[in-house]
Amino acid sequence: MSRAKPFEISKRAVFDAWCQVRANRGAHGIDEQTIQEFEGRLKDNLYKLWNRLSSGSYFPPAIRAVEIPKRDGKMRQLGIPTVSDRVAQTVVRNHFEKQVEPHFHPDSYAYRRGRSTLDAIRVTRKRCWQYDWVLEFDIKGAFDNIDHSLMLKAVRHHTDCRWTVLYVERWLKAPLKKADGEIVERTQGTPQGGLCKALHKPPYAKFTIMQSKSLMVQNISTST
Repeated sequence: MSRAKPFEISKRAVFDAWCQVRANRGAHGIDEQTIQEFEGRLKDNLYKLWNRLSSGSYFPPAIRAVEIPKRDGKMRQLGIPTVSDRVAQTVVRNHFEKQVEPHFHPDSYAYRRGRSTLDAIRVTRKRCWQYDWVLEFDIKGAFDNIDHSLMLKAVRHHTDCRWTVLYVERWLKAPLKKADGEIVERTQGTPQGGLCKALHKPPYAKFTIMQSKSLMVQNISTST
């Protein structure tokens, strides 16, 4: 680690993040660079990324916007970062995850390592024999309507790491690039698809619910 760098981010952390991104594969971002192309100049690419992250000079590029159909016929907008940006996000996620994971509720399954949808279904199936009521609620358009100031407040609540907060803020503000080339600046929300975006949703949701004076219960069903 160079003492000239303001942030202590190890080269090993960047390499480990790359291994995770490569294992997950994924599509290209706005630069159209594939996983294979990034790997073709791996040493140079990782060094450049580490240098920028540890010096505080890393700024995420625009995110490629892709729309996919939902079951109800509407469209869901996904944001696909570049390969390099996914590596950077993984570096921050891995660091932040260690700090925030102990604060998650035991029944929280989304976006957590070692937990899956099947785990949630398994617990639900067991409890349906123990209780005769179900309470269901959802945050409508959670990703689309995330308040950036509340998001950063939630992140700061769980960490005092300057570079974590710095890069989360920059990712929140990273613009979207649509298929027609239009660049869309963002003042709220975060596109689904980015690694950090998924990790931030649980603490953000918990934080906003605690801050709210009331919570709309969308559906209550009773079984006999």
